[in-house]
Amino acid sequence: MTHTKTPMAADPNRRTVLGGALALGAALALPGAAFALTDGEARALIDRAVGEVNAVINSGKPEAAMISDFENVFVRYADLAVIAQSSLGVAARQATPAQLQAYAAAFKGYIARKYGRRFREFIGSRIEVTGSKQVKSFYEVSSIAYFKNQAPFEVLWQVSDKSGKNLFFNIIIEGVNMLASERTEIGAMLDQRRGNIDALIADLQKL
Repeated sequence: MTHTKTPMAADPNRRTVLGGALALGAALALPGAAFALTDGEARALIDRAVGEVNAVINSGKPEAAMISDFENVFVRYADLAVIAQSSLGVAARQATPAQLQAYAAAFKGYIARKYGRRFREFIGSRIEVTGSKQVKSFYEVSSIAYFKNQAPFEVLWQVSDKSGKNLFFNIIIEGVNMLASERTEIGAMLDQRRGNIDALIADLQKL
């Protein structure tokens, strides 16, 4: 299928919504994993996740209910521990287990609220899974996002079973790694708080 790419700068919100909202969205190296996950299982996982995302986007529910539904999609399909720790970057090495747990919970809610508020802009849109392939020690599932009156664009979902379950740990949209973008943003927020992880957690809970 041929589609026209549009520059990120022309319409950042549509990519930001998908990436952050599902997780979401740095590419993580997952070396040494023996494959139990299969191509079909990886695609089936994203088929289910995409189906639920499409349902939330077009549910017509109030904003608060959509945000709650979206957070539930995160819990079921995303490797939140990996995503949260990656977004925290090198600061994760200095955090206590209790801080990492609190940060993961705060980050999940922050992401759901941040991108859930923009869902109304995308009523009538849809995402379609188009294929999957093995990449190193994980699978990459491809999809196409369609929005009204805009060119479709590619969304890649990276799936692994390293945590013991089949989950996606990253999303790449038109070559842009969305989790890397969140990592940059969280890093800047942490710098503003002089590296105080507890202050970052408290502020994420309010955003």
